Amino acid sequence: MIPFVDLKAQYTSIKTEINAAIQGVLDSCQFTLGSEVAKFEEEFAAYSGAKIGIGVNTGTSALHLALLAADIGPGDEVITVPFTFVATVAAIYYTGAKPVFVDIDPRTFTMDPAGLAAAITPRTKAIIPVHLYGQSADMDPILAIASKHNLIVIEDAAQAHGAEYKGRRAGSMGDMGCFSFYPGKNLGAYGEGGMVVTDNADYARTIRMLRDWGAEKKYQHVLKGYNYRLEGIQGAVLRVKLRHLEAWTEGRRAAAARYDLAFSGSDVRTPEALSHNRHVYHIYAIRTAHRQAWIDALSADGIQTGIHYPIPVHLLPAYEDLGYKAGQFPHSEQAGNEVLSLPMFPELTVEQTAAVSAAVCNLVAEEVAA
Repeated sequence: MIPFVDLKAQYTSIKTEINAAIQGVLDSCQFTLGSEVAKFEEEFAAYSGAKIGIGVNTGTSALHLALLAADIGPGDEVITVPFTFVATVAAIYYTGAKPVFVDIDPRTFTMDPAGLAAAITPRTKAIIPVHLYGQSADMDPILAIASKHNLIVIEDAAQAHGAEYKGRRAGSMGDMGCFSFYPGKNLGAYGEGGMVVTDNADYARTIRMLRDWGAEKKYQHVLKGYNYRLEGIQGAVLRVKLRHLEAWTEGRRAAAARYDLAFSGSDVRTPEALSHNRHVYHIYAIRTAHRQAWIDALSADGIQTGIHYPIPVHLLPAYEDLGYKAGQFPHSEQAGNEVLSLPMFPELTVEQTAAVSAAVCNLVAEEVAA
């Protein structure tokens, strides 16, 4: 079996460091926030090219609090894309604001800036570009449009730890950047975790209060807040893993390059990494009009795959109240019908990528022959 992701292989490679870090938290008994979280906040903010980091319990909470810090609420509109994990849109709903969608660029699966201007109304307060699969959205035109209309830009960088756009790190280009440390992410906790990074001290102060019941000091509740604190053990684990992240990222990029080479000259539709981007390949998604047949065939060959994501948010029953219909975002809808995620993790071996690519090429050849 070639797994879609192999967290056990990663843990085995750093087991001694991880165990010592966890034991340190057990010895200190700083289980909620604490020194390990504070140090991780500093280290990850610096890694991401930002001045300040605020650790929270999930990436969804990071988005929620970033929106609240930007004073977004009922009556406001926030522009994002429908081809994303549902959390991007759920966080907007949590504030009482209305999500407004623009379609994706089919090359990159990220926001198409060409659709932004038409989506802006007098109620628009913010834009959330999603750096999907590990590749940054086209930020320069997004930032230019936001500046022209005095809009906040909150980057959803949940899948883009260490990704770059023209030399700038994902999360550092907008007003705030939001990250997830879900276990399967490029930088994943051993549980849940998230962070907001920013250069804005006022936003940071608000988010720090909101994550801890709105308190500036213990029992002094300035705002109506939430219990969104990052746990000490997760901070310790993430500090260890951050030290390995660049090596792991290069492992992912090397595996993607092997896939690209194996598929070159074939009819396999591979992901396009733009030349000015550093793609960190959280996901390596190919496209096929025969996805379920490919999933079944690859599974029979012992190869696990995934789908990220089969249904764009505007077509999910939970969000039908937004009033969107099938056909309004054709690139998102086509991607939802066609994307197929191949095994991708830093420890993926040459032999494994060769086996996966051979199996995929065989499927293409069979379709051509038919």
